[in-house]
Amino acid sequence: MADIDKFNPLNVMNRSICLILGGGAGSRLYPLTKDRSKPAVPIGGKYRLIDIPISNCLNSGLFRIFVLTQYNSASLNKHVKNTFHFDHFSNGFVDILAAEQTALNMNWFQGTADAVRQSVRNFAYHNFDHILILSGDQLYQMDFREMFEIHMNNKADVTIATIPVVAEDATSFGIMKVNAENSIEKFIEKPAGDILNDWQSEVSDELKAKGKNYLASMGIYIFNRTTLRDLLNDNPDAVDFGKELIPKSIETGLKVVSYAYDGYWTDIGDIKSFFEANLALTKDIPEFNLFENTNRIYTRPRLLPPAKFSGVTFTNSIVAEGSIINAKLVENSILGIRSRIGLGTVIKNSYIMGNDYWETLEFLASKSDIPMGIGKDCYIENAIIDKHARVGDNVLIRGHHKLKDEEQEHYVIKKGIVVLNKNAIIPDGSIIGYKAG
Repeated sequence: MADIDKFNPLNVMNRSICLILGGGAGSRLYPLTKDRSKPAVPIGGKYRLIDIPISNCLNSGLFRIFVLTQYNSASLNKHVKNTFHFDHFSNGFVDILAAEQTALNMNWFQGTADAVRQSVRNFAYHNFDHILILSGDQLYQMDFREMFEIHMNNKADVTIATIPVVAEDATSFGIMKVNAENSIEKFIEKPAGDILNDWQSEVSDELKAKGKNYLASMGIYIFNRTTLRDLLNDNPDAVDFGKELIPKSIETGLKVVSYAYDGYWTDIGDIKSFFEANLALTKDIPEFNLFENTNRIYTRPRLLPPAKFSGVTFTNSIVAEGSIINAKLVENSILGIRSRIGLGTVIKNSYIMGNDYWETLEFLASKSDIPMGIGKDCYIENAIIDKHARVGDNVLIRGHHKLKDEEQEHYVIKKGIVVLNKNAIIPDGSIIGYKAG
């Protein structure tokens, strides 16, 4: 490893690479993951989840990025290929490393650590000292240079990004026991409530006052190159970082330290967290700020025309470019690219993902079929409408906490949220979800 006496962010980032894990089947985000991987799910009206970790890397000066994909990866591969390009005079890249069978290994990725192990041969020839490992399905804005500085100053073998949580949330995370010197002494996966007191860490007085005495793993890791190589080689049966390699690195005496992150972070684990994270973007001052001069979120430049409105009232809403909105009211909602909303329609607390193309004027004039978008005089509340959905006129779609989970041909109800499938067709006058006034 290069000997760096004083932290120099430019040198360190230039001698680092990043691996972004594409994730598995994403069953808890179904049906949004029916035809796409989790990192390819649209978010915020015009982005994809994969744009978040890649943008964090670019904003941090880390330009050598690999995305490991396996499940339903076609749309993710296409998005990355069409979005992230570097000039010929840069060594930067965002490359796809797809799961593949080889003569030595006929298995697909079995877990996060196994995905990295199987992909080593595709990035080992690069010159680097450190490797940053990220998840492709989290929403946050982080300057990784700060995490690298903690890693270097502590002469760590492994650094894990942690976030303070209260006792109620601690049982859902991997929890680190961190001492006053910032070293991680122990790790436990989703501890039971009756042993939580033994897993409190040294945190600031401010965090103690908020009851945030526990440090949860964010699934963001920095490994020294030789450390990761040895861990993978010495534990050939380990398939997961959080459950196996991280505990093993602590047990074997490696120096594992915590980078305590105190900003906004959420794991897009299921439909409810995805729904809430999107609607939170519509707040007057959201915790995740899209309107930043420096921490930009990069995505595919589509060169679309501006959105067009007629007779609509907006309250705390985001509308992406290329949309044509004739609705009556849009409240606390996101309307994605090329959304089409008919006259008299009311949309509340919903995410309309929009469309990848416009239908021709000739098709719309023919009235031969329900056009893509939302028709006239509809009422939509607590819903996610996936791309290319065709919703007729006078349709009621309303999610509610009293609804039971169910799955139909064109929609799913999960945790009180109605989710229309991609390419769903909902005829005129349909009623889906909660019918009470």
